[in-house]
Amino acid sequence: MSHTDGITRRRLLTLAAGVSAVLTFDPAGAQAPPIATGGKSMQTRGIPSSAEPLPVVGLGTYRGFDVAPADPAYKQLPAVLDALFEKGGTLVDSSPMYGRAEQTTGELLSIHEPRSPAFLATKVWTRGREEGIAQMEQSFKLLQTDRIDLMQIHNLLDWKTHLPTLREWKEQGRIRYIGITHYTASAYDEVEAVLKAEQLDFLQINYALDDRAVEKRILPLCRERGVAVICNRPFGGGGLIARLKGKPLPGWASQVQVNSWPQLALKFLLSHSAVTCVIPGTGNPRYMADNAAAGFGPMLTGAQREQLIDLVN
Repeated sequence: MSHTDGITRRRLLTLAAGVSAVLTFDPAGAQAPPIATGGKSMQTRGIPSSAEPLPVVGLGTYRGFDVAPADPAYKQLPAVLDALFEKGGTLVDSSPMYGRAEQTTGELLSIHEPRSPAFLATKVWTRGREEGIAQMEQSFKLLQTDRIDLMQIHNLLDWKTHLPTLREWKEQGRIRYIGITHYTASAYDEVEAVLKAEQLDFLQINYALDDRAVEKRILPLCRERGVAVICNRPFGGGGLIARLKGKPLPGWASQVQVNSWPQLALKFLLSHSAVTCVIPGTGNPRYMADNAAAGFGPMLTGAQREQLIDLVN
């Protein structure tokens, strides 16, 4: 059954709210959603379907958390989570597609002190109703939780089959939000069709300073439909930062409290009015702390965004 009843009253009120907001602008001139300010805590944006505040920088676990306890890299991961939580971030995103990442995440969060504030997001990535249910039940076990904050249909695989299960589990309270994901422009037509046909809470999609195709139709549609946007591949797969590494930061970087290219690349995304959260992936505590710093201070103006686009081009 399709949910085509448009934006709910709650979504409209959330999108219209603007008290004490910090206003930035996307290339189309639309005001960015409210961002909580205060200086000491990471900024947040309201999830359109609920108005729940979500910190703007999270963590992707692809590759970085696909390690076993015997691996020396595993020993760094508790500090990665500490760096995220100490800066005020909460969203930790995983998937059955990411090897051991879900299990590693569950292990580390179960022993985290004080109690982990994680906003847990994962995905279903298989065909068939029963197969999807079995995979999601396994995710609950691996993540060591009885409730998952966000369940997403990974790369739209068999989405028509899985969506009714996600809606049922949301009604039961087992999952709090539902969404879809993709990472390539070749899927945008299908992503757009699903967003128009179904009422969803989240879209996770690829967006980077050197990968901006999503700005044309997908981001405006999410803003129109009241769908929260999580940006994956925020560094364009890694090549973007390598290209920028030797270049000096713009003279205005200190005005927006930026001291690294990764921070500036993330703030570029967060300055778009449709973006809710970015999830750079890392298994390095120092990188996590640097990434999380993008959630503090002013966002970019339209002129600053255009200057970065010109620099990359």
